[in-house]
Amino acid sequence: MYQLLLDIARNCWEILLASAPWVLLGFAIAGLLKGFLPPTLIARQLGRRRFASVFKAALFGIPLPLCSCGVIPAAISLRGQGANKGSTAAFLISVPETGVDSMAITWALLDPVMTVIRPVAAFVTATVAGFMINLLPGSEDNVAAPLTAQKPCNCKQTCDPPPAPETASFSRKLATGMRFAFGELLDDIGKWLVLGILIAGLFGALLPGDFFETNLNSELGGLLIMLLAGVPLYICATASTPIAAALVLKGLSPGAALVFLLAGPATNLATITIVYRYFGRMATVIYLSAIAGCSLLLGWLTNRWYLATGSDILNWSTGAQINNHATWPVVAAALLIALLLRNWLSALKSRKAGQSTCC
Repeated sequence: MYQLLLDIARNCWEILLASAPWVLLGFAIAGLLKGFLPPTLIARQLGRRRFASVFKAALFGIPLPLCSCGVIPAAISLRGQGANKGSTAAFLISVPETGVDSMAITWALLDPVMTVIRPVAAFVTATVAGFMINLLPGSEDNVAAPLTAQKPCNCKQTCDPPPAPETASFSRKLATGMRFAFGELLDDIGKWLVLGILIAGLFGALLPGDFFETNLNSELGGLLIMLLAGVPLYICATASTPIAAALVLKGLSPGAALVFLLAGPATNLATITIVYRYFGRMATVIYLSAIAGCSLLLGWLTNRWYLATGSDILNWSTGAQINNHATWPVVAAALLIALLLRNWLSALKSRKAGQSTCC
């Protein structure tokens, strides 16, 4: 038992060392987007143009730093500002499936090929779903905004910082973005990232190196299992990456890992409930079918790409966890832990003082 716990701890530390520098970089870029991207830009672009708006929503959603729960009120707010159902659904899919933070950690724990494939796959999935939903009658009917962009109380621990005005100075925009990235965003994603690293450490310690090759000979079976595993999980894109990387190291195909990375963040009970309530039953069916179908097809195509090019994702994934004992990974890991502890202790003090966590 002691040896098992030691193996789990060692695996978790190796994953943290490999990912921490890239997680910090991803959060910093997310902060820059928050501080310098005009908050009304996306809303202005997602109007009534049936197909162009879907394309823009899927494209704009790729780099945005919002988690699975944070995208819900943002999407409903866009809908209330005139975005059609298809573009709103595309936004709901592309935002949680990827982001600058998750792309950075994908580079660290998987490989550069998957770092490119992942946002492209998210864009394709979101676009297909949005186009299909906009073919339904009444897809362009507008609604009053039922929610503001503020997240519900159970979705975060701190209040949204006030957005930096478009005329604010460079330093103010930078400060606003960094406060968001290492405050609110870290609160949203931090606990899920820790959970993902712990689960990845468990898989690394408990599963033999040839687990999937020995027990799962069917490629389609691997794709379907990862789809079934990802759909019910409530996990963000950044936190799902260490789990996918750990499974790849145990023999899971890159395509099956992609299915998990696409289905997990985009499908959860909260999102499905919102889609059903505001878009209708048929749109919900299309939403889930598009995610499932595109995930499986793109996962299969990803496996074909790796086979055709002779790329070996294991070389990069294994090397990332072996060559991470330089000074910078250790400093980055310590800094990330310190930031997480600071935010959690601050939230704990607020609760003890009887202060509300919502604005």
